[in-house]
Amino acid sequence: MKTLLTGGAGFIGQHVLRELLARGHEVRVLDSLRPDVHAVRGWTPPAGVEFVTGDVRDAGMIDRALSGVEAVLHLAAKVGLGVDVGDLPDYASSNDAGTAELLAGMARAGVSRLTLASSMVVYGEGVGHCPEHGPVMPAPRAEHELAAGRFEPPCPSCGHPLATALVSESAPLDPRNAYASSKVAQEFYCGNWARVTGGAVAAMRYHNVYGPGMPRNTPYAGVAAIFTSALRRGEAPRVFEDGGQRRDFVHVRDVAAATVAACEKHRAGVRAFNVGSGTPRTVGEMARALSDALNGPRPVVTGQYRLGDVRHITADSSRLRQELDWRPRIDFANGMAELASL
Repeated sequence: MKTLLTGGAGFIGQHVLRELLARGHEVRVLDSLRPDVHAVRGWTPPAGVEFVTGDVRDAGMIDRALSGVEAVLHLAAKVGLGVDVGDLPDYASSNDAGTAELLAGMARAGVSRLTLASSMVVYGEGVGHCPEHGPVMPAPRAEHELAAGRFEPPCPSCGHPLATALVSESAPLDPRNAYASSKVAQEFYCGNWARVTGGAVAAMRYHNVYGPGMPRNTPYAGVAAIFTSALRRGEAPRVFEDGGQRRDFVHVRDVAAATVAACEKHRAGVRAFNVGSGTPRTVGEMARALSDALNGPRPVVTGQYRLGDVRHITADSSRLRQELDWRPRIDFANGMAELASL
């Protein structure tokens, strides 16, 4: 199958590219190589891969990149939290206007299959379980509570502590920062496109992705990259809050395999898929695992916090397993050991 991979020079994109090639697909990559996303400006694609340098917001470029294409995998995006109101225009332009241009181009070109890189951030704090009120959506955490070291989001009805719960794709969307809002908008635009054109969309809601090629020392780097960078400098990883934040850390090669499986197998309608390992871990556990693997100093729990961060978000990835026959292959211990050896 001839595919267009946007963002193919990025961290996850390069792994998706390798997976596409390993499965025998023909790939054209479109990437702007924008410096706030790519630490290294130049990029050389593997042999046999056509590379187009350009921006998804450029309609003429999109038309050229879509020529002869049967399916699109859309990973190009500005990533990170977007904690400043001044970040809003760039997220809206890069992610949402860019996706809209791509979808319009796909309609012109008659390309009907799209796999979208979305994110678990669309869920906000996800779902918690209150002993009195059952499943509830935690309210946004107030700054005065965080400053006092009270990090757990309470039940919005009674204020009691909530038990954590896995989040399914049917959970309400609750974006709490600029990046999250842009990913929700991308999904809605793709749904609009699919209804008008009859196209198929698989929205891959990636959880905390780590592995070879992670960007380091950048404001949008994942927590694993931040910790490994500190340890390689001989510094202790600095863990925000109390280290008890729960996440689903999933290896980038597993994410790539899931993304390509969706491109190959999802052929009708709009469907979201959580992409996670299925085994929640705390941020503190990851920091300790990396410290052990690198024989570095023990993590320091700082009590610091960032407004917009969520406390717990972990995935129920059973839909992906059942419908696309995908399974994660790299467990946490092996993934951390590999990360430490890079």
